[in-house]
Amino acid sequence: MNPYEMHLDKNAANFQALTPLSFCRRAAWVYPDRVALIHGDVRRTWAEVWARSVKLASALSARGIGVGDTVSIVATNTPEMFEAHFGVPLCGAVLNTINTRLDAAAIGFILQHAEAKVLICDRSFSETIHKALGMLEERPLVIDIDDPLAEGAGELIGDMDFEALVAEGDAGYAWAPPEDEWQAISLNYTSGTTGNPKGVVYHHRGAYLNALGEALAWEMPQGATYLWTLPMFHCNGWCFPWTLAATAGTSVCLRKVEAGAIFAAFAEHGVTHLCGAPIVMNMMVNAPSEARAPYTQQVQMMTAGAAPPSAIIRKMEAMGIRVTHVYGLTEVYGPATVCAWKEAWDDKPADERAALKARQGVPYVVMEDLMVADPDTLAPTPRDGETVGEVFFRGNIVMKGYLKNPSATQAAFEGGWFHTGDAAVWHEDGYIEIKDRFKDIIISGGENISTLEVESVLYQHDAIQEAAVVARPDEKWGETVCAFVTLKPDASLSADDLITFCRQHLAGFKIPRTVIFSELPKTSTGKIQKFVLRERARNL
Repeated sequence: MNPYEMHLDKNAANFQALTPLSFCRRAAWVYPDRVALIHGDVRRTWAEVWARSVKLASALSARGIGVGDTVSIVATNTPEMFEAHFGVPLCGAVLNTINTRLDAAAIGFILQHAEAKVLICDRSFSETIHKALGMLEERPLVIDIDDPLAEGAGELIGDMDFEALVAEGDAGYAWAPPEDEWQAISLNYTSGTTGNPKGVVYHHRGAYLNALGEALAWEMPQGATYLWTLPMFHCNGWCFPWTLAATAGTSVCLRKVEAGAIFAAFAEHGVTHLCGAPIVMNMMVNAPSEARAPYTQQVQMMTAGAAPPSAIIRKMEAMGIRVTHVYGLTEVYGPATVCAWKEAWDDKPADERAALKARQGVPYVVMEDLMVADPDTLAPTPRDGETVGEVFFRGNIVMKGYLKNPSATQAAFEGGWFHTGDAAVWHEDGYIEIKDRFKDIIISGGENISTLEVESVLYQHDAIQEAAVVARPDEKWGETVCAFVTLKPDASLSADDLITFCRQHLAGFKIPRTVIFSELPKTSTGKIQKFVLRERARNL
């Protein structure tokens, strides 16, 4: 018998299930007077946030909400949304944060599929929520968020408001950590661009680990001041509500992402960190002078999604903003790889630094394994920076699975790896570089074309504010490159001029054959909706 297993059993003294809820309790214990939340005139300390979260849990528990129950919330980045990340799971329930830009039918589907017992609703979305509730077989308990900073707020449609619910709670409520760290903590629905969205289930263990993983990947210090430009409904704000509790940081809430509001927060609150899609970076570098406010602190920005164009990264650095590039999906708790920076790269030319920074990088410390491999055989691709394969993940920050969807769960985990659907190459140093979603790769005359490569060239043109590239069907070539472009204000550019520009930077078969000048459709998280553009290209 193994001597290391004899009389050395788990017990309450040496084993506790991992949960990010403990971070909030510790922040209140160690830094009770440190400001945790800023929202307009509201200032709440960590002691207050913990007390309110416990009371919220108590009030929900008193109404019969517990393990296995879903509490949904439709809200912007407000204190109520932040506190729900602690208060809801403190009573054992599962927090379901819903995309605020979904229509009533999509929200109704989510509420029905998740079997929501409680719905917390910012009154700004009450008209849509009212329609969604009408589609349900059974109405949940509805709680209003009556935020005085809400613009164009709708009617109060709830049974009571959030403050009244918290007031019902007992500050001495005896909350208990999960018996099993595999217990669900949150439910996040994918975008559902084809068919109904899938419900991605997170567990306490994964949320705990990735909350710490974010801090490690970003080298985030204790007491950072974080601006909420990333929606908290998106992958639970990439787990940052829990990260900020672990680091006892300060959250500056922001209802609407606008360049003026971002720079004002930099100046007024000394913001040191923020997250967002490349579209937010684009907004910042193109902000007019009147929208900018002076700031002197070093600002760190974490960005994910499509690789930020090197031109945008250079402009951000010139503004005193250091960009960290990460990559992930809803199914892996948000970001799970980081382009870990090396000192040897500091002295490289600006263009080369930006190109290196645009890579998706290496696994987070808390992600066990990553590979680029053949999607059918799972054989790893050569680390040659050229052979395209699919990105696969394995580890403790991969979802439990899809709620009530065993076939999709099985397919996602086929072969013991999570299949991302993203196409990438593997470089010699082990860093990965996303080339596209497999469905976005353009095959023209038998040649594979990365839309991201073409977009990177387009962004180098001074007149272009936004660009997206998709395939357009072609009788001769099968597919050709179609570019959708938004110009900067007052800029002028013809399609012929842009194609001539591309000839200087791209192989002939990669040059756009079609250029369309228009606004680009986006999701609520700032991602360009290429499926919409593909449909437009097909109909040209």
